[in-house]
Order: sequence, then C-alpha cells, then structure tokens
Amino acid sequence: MAEKIRWGLLSTARIAGNFAAGLAALPDAEIIAVGSRSQESADRFADRLNIARRYSSYEALANDPDVDVIYIGTPHPLHAENTLLCLEAGKPVLCEKPFALNAAQAERMVEAARRQQRFLMEAMWTRFQPAWVRIREIIAAGTIGEVRMLLADFGFRTDWNPEGRLLNPALGGGGLLDVGIYPITLAAMLFGQPKQITSAAHLGETGVDEQGAVILAYDGGQLASLTFGVRTKTPMVATICGTEGSIHVPAPWWKAQKFVLTVGDKNETHDLPFIANGYEYEAAEVGRCIRQGQLESAVMPLDETLANLRVLDQIRAQWGLRYPGE
Repeated sequence: MAEKIRWGLLSTARIAGNFAAGLAALPDAEIIAVGSRSQESADRFADRLNIARRYSSYEALANDPDVDVIYIGTPHPLHAENTLLCLEAGKPVLCEKPFALNAAQAERMVEAARRQQRFLMEAMWTRFQPAWVRIREIIAAGTIGEVRMLLADFGFRTDWNPEGRLLNPALGGGGLLDVGIYPITLAAMLFGQPKQITSAAHLGETGVDEQGAVILAYDGGQLASLTFGVRTKTPMVATICGTEGSIHVPAPWWKAQKFVLTVGDKNETHDLPFIANGYEYEAAEVGRCIRQGQLESAVMPLDETLANLRVLDQIRAQWGLRYPGE
C-alpha cells in the first residue's frame, strides 16, 4: 500500500464532487483519477479538482493499476453494473446509496465482492459522522433507557422534470430510493430489521413515488414512523425516543452537526462539527478497512445493506411500483 490511499472516482456528478471535497480533508488519501462516459465530462471535472488522470470510460478507470479503491456515484440503476466492473478488475469499492436498485442486484454485488475477496461498502455517510457516532454511544450507555420509537423524515420539493433523475422511473426515481433510504437505514441502525411493514405512497404522473410514509414494527414492540418525498418539503428532523429520555436531531438530521439530549427535565446540546463537509468520515472508514485488510465495515456491514434493500423491495411491492427492466 502506498503512503496515501489512491482513489478513483467513477462519476462526475455533483455527489462525486461532494465526496471529493470531503476526501480532500484526509491527509492519507488522494484522488488520482476520474472516469466518465465522455472525455469532455472527465476533463471538465478533473480540471476543476486538479485530478491528473481523466478517463472517457469506466473500464479504463477500473483498470488503472495505480488506483487502490473506487468511489461510485452514478445513478441508482447503474450501481450494480459499475460495482461489478470494478470488483472484477480487482478494485475495492465504495458505492453510493441506495446500494442498488433492488435486493437481487445487491446480492450479485455482494457475492462478487466475497468471491473476489475485495472490500465493498454502501456509502451511507450519515452513519460515520461524529454526531451519529456519539448518539450510538449514548444509546449503548443506556442514557435514554430502552429505545422504543423513532420519528424521522426527509422530504424536499424538486422542480417538475419528468426526464430528470428524481422523477424518471428509468432512473430509479422517486422518494423511497433517493431519500427514504436514509430514515430506513437509521431505523435499522437502532432496531435491526422489522417484522412488519406498513406503508403508503402517492405515485405521481411519471409513476414514481412523489411522497411516502412507512411504519416499521419490530419483535420487541419498537416502532419507526418514517416519511419522505421529492415533491413535498418536510421538517427533515429525527427524534429517537427512549423510556428515560430522547435525542432530537434538528434539520438536516442526515448530516447532523448537533443534537439535543433530553433526560427528565434536562436538555443538553451536543455540538460536533465536521472537519470538512461530512463525507470525509465514510472515506476514512474505507481507508482504515483497506489498510487493515478488512473486506467490509462493521459499522455498515454488507448483510445489513442487503436486508435494507429487501425492506425497500417489500415497500415498493405494497405500492405496485416496479422499475423498467425489473
């Protein structure tokens, strides 16, 4: 392993730029290459971020012998194809959420990683942020007693663009995969996997879910009440309720830099600012795992990613929502 972990970016989308900005805060990591579907796009992105190698195909990036790990930030329907390409080329992968379009795709990705003995992780950046690390510590210490309920939402109003990523079924559009994955993964972090799923959605003109609501019930009686959407602006807060207290995470909770711990009549604010923009923490976890020879992260394990996608599949089945090609 070189002194610095050398990253390749398989995407020139905005989220890849966000990830690059976070990665720049890590002294033991650097971006050495970017891949796109056109040379013009790769050059434009690479010029802006001063990246030396710029490829006009994903295959060329995957086969760069000097790249240690690849970040995938393409649209949802491409995640499986892109991840499999990189794994087959011998590269560890950090793949954006949602990890895949459905659980069947995710199973192929995980099987390939385990067969190739390569690191693979879903880029659920929220889980690695300092505020959420501290929240897990507080819960584990029993400070708020037994956690019984989660209330969380993530909704915003996008402009009407039926061909765009958020509303186009061919691109895996809708609220569930784009932002619903956040509260559903948060519920899994707290409670594991549900025994019962109750949900409803409004499917708009293009056929995707413009807004949705899900209640997850668990073996111990815990409940998660989750709402999300891409055509409805919501408060975007999360509250974790225990038998002895609660944790309130203000907007935007999925990139929290503070939260309020309430026990009895005492409120305690915790401020945990980012070093950069919040993406640096998942990148640091990937680097740590690769340096230690680990094939997955214990914080965001592959079996949980698979289980969460099965939950998403069940929710979509309740709505009768299928994407083209499924």
